[in-house]
Amino acid sequence: MSVDLLALLSVLVITSSAMEETLMDTRVATAELGWTAYPNSGWEEVSGYDENLNTIRTYQVCNVFEPSQNNWLLTTFIDRRGAQRIYVEIRFTVRDCSSIPNVPGSCKETFNLYYYETDSVIATKGTAFWMEAPYLKVDTIAADESFSQVDFGGRLMKVNTEVRSFGPLSKNGFYLAFQDYGACMSLLSVRVFFKKCPSVVQNFAIFPETMTGAESTSLVIARGICIPNSEEVDVPIKLYCNGDGEWMVPIGSCTCKAGFEPDNGNVCRGKKKCMPSLTCSTLQKCLNSDFFHVLSSHVHVIGRRFSKYLLRILTLLHLYAEIKSGETNWCI
Repeated sequence: MSVDLLALLSVLVITSSAMEETLMDTRVATAELGWTAYPNSGWEEVSGYDENLNTIRTYQVCNVFEPSQNNWLLTTFIDRRGAQRIYVEIRFTVRDCSSIPNVPGSCKETFNLYYYETDSVIATKGTAFWMEAPYLKVDTIAADESFSQVDFGGRLMKVNTEVRSFGPLSKNGFYLAFQDYGACMSLLSVRVFFKKCPSVVQNFAIFPETMTGAESTSLVIARGICIPNSEEVDVPIKLYCNGDGEWMVPIGSCTCKAGFEPDNGNVCRGKKKCMPSLTCSTLQKCLNSDFFHVLSSHVHVIGRRFSKYLLRILTLLHLYAEIKSGETNWCI
């Protein structure tokens, strides 16, 4: 797809908030995460605090005084739930190497993120593999900010948030792997999610929730179904779901059927019956009806003026009853 066409399509975005479905979030963990670390002297799971002093489960490593570090941390198996592109949000802190006295030149302020796609659970503490070959590298992640000292009371801990994505995926699930090679850092939280376009009504057609495609530039076609009491005008009825979880480029439409009218742009309701005009001709029809011939013969004794007003009131009541029952043709 050309750059010019993408620029044009970007203008045709339908206003709707993208949806994110979470596959894993360590912030909501109430027990040990139980990830696999290798070697044992590397990553360590501890209870810690975030920048708001909330208790969280974290992994940390700080072997900066020992050269040639190669510490691996492997998550549990993550079911992808049909998603083709996965997003990983990582919140972490990194110690500034220059702030550590007598630290060797092997001290790092970065780490690597990998993933491994598989159809089944294969990695346990006894069988996990610790080399780069089976993993696909997502990125080397660097901190925008590093800290020189940890002071939760003074809120001097500088938290970095980075989001990375990878795909396409085709197997049942995957593992994430974090490789440390000489940093002093903590993984405060890891959230894994994918994006969807939300269910929406557009041009009187309903479009279902739709997962984004395998690439950030992918456009996924979603077919629409006319809402109740509407019918197709232009076919095919479809929208495109872009990589950010936004709907784009509506094609085709539906319109309300005869006897129905739009309401708020997304509902077709039956047209309202109009109220009759209270004209002299309408009242005369009432007065000439058999009902009021009988009625008038009983009210003349009350007096001409009072009888006139009473007949008007009863006329309106009788007319209202006929409208409610659908037996009148006086709607003008």
